[in-house]
Amino acid sequence: MSALAQSAPPSHRDPAPTYRRPLWPRVQRRITPYLYLAPTVLLLVVLMLLPIAMVIGYSFQDNVITNPNPVFVGLDNYVKVVTDPVFFTAVKNTAYFTGVSVAAHMVLGLTFAMMLNSPLLKNRTKALFRVVYVLPWLFTVAIIAVLWRMLLNPNGVVNYLLHTLGLIHQNVEWLASPATALHAVTFINIWAGYPFFMVSLLAGLQGIPKDLYEAATVDGANAVQKFRNVTLPQLRPIIISMALLDVIWTTQQFALIWMTTGGGPINVTEMLSTYTYKLAFSSYKFSLASTSAVIVLLLSMVLAFLYVRHQRSRD
Repeated sequence: MSALAQSAPPSHRDPAPTYRRPLWPRVQRRITPYLYLAPTVLLLVVLMLLPIAMVIGYSFQDNVITNPNPVFVGLDNYVKVVTDPVFFTAVKNTAYFTGVSVAAHMVLGLTFAMMLNSPLLKNRTKALFRVVYVLPWLFTVAIIAVLWRMLLNPNGVVNYLLHTLGLIHQNVEWLASPATALHAVTFINIWAGYPFFMVSLLAGLQGIPKDLYEAATVDGANAVQKFRNVTLPQLRPIIISMALLDVIWTTQQFALIWMTTGGGPINVTEMLSTYTYKLAFSSYKFSLASTSAVIVLLLSMVLAFLYVRHQRSRD
């Protein structure tokens, strides 16, 4: 029998036993990445998603936090906020503050970046200008606010220089006058934010192939035509991405406004951020403040959606 079994063809032999890996090592390998992500996800849930959910819930209740038994009021808080004249003033001021700041950041950043990228300047001169131009970006918001409050003081340096040049005949209350306060804080924000545009656009300019400019020169293009047909198309993705980011950041600017004007005088510099803050911590209307915060969140989500969509189309 043993001889017959050994002489039997391979097809009639018993199949070799298949080796199966243990289940736990496979499961462990799959869940290991999620275990590494768990602390970060937990922090996001506790510090971001949970507070957002609570604020959204507060916006549908009446007199939360100060009232132990808040009442569900539906959309009444949203109606109150939207019909508040101060809210419309804050929206208008935020739109002006953001639009002018982003446009000026773009123009100044591109201008200084092109100057620093110019072959007409020597390396030492470029290094000196880079230090000077990037300097506003190195200051914190508190330092910027205190610095410009001193410069724009009625007895400050700005009034002194303008008076010396004969441009004004009496000291101007730049941050306290309803006619100049909004323009003044917008100027401060422009001064503080343009270096970010400059550095990013300078990197973009240095990444443009020189062959494109050489081909444009062969075709007889002048400097303006090179800028319009070579430089701007190459920088367009960077400009759009930075503009969207700057809009998101500027609409949420709070510290600079609060430390310079506090939203005054008479709501001239009131922004959506300061409006929400005052509702919560000056008037103690936490439900209305939550409602305003939800509205700002929705606007920010729209801008974030546009930014992500642009990034995907760019990729």
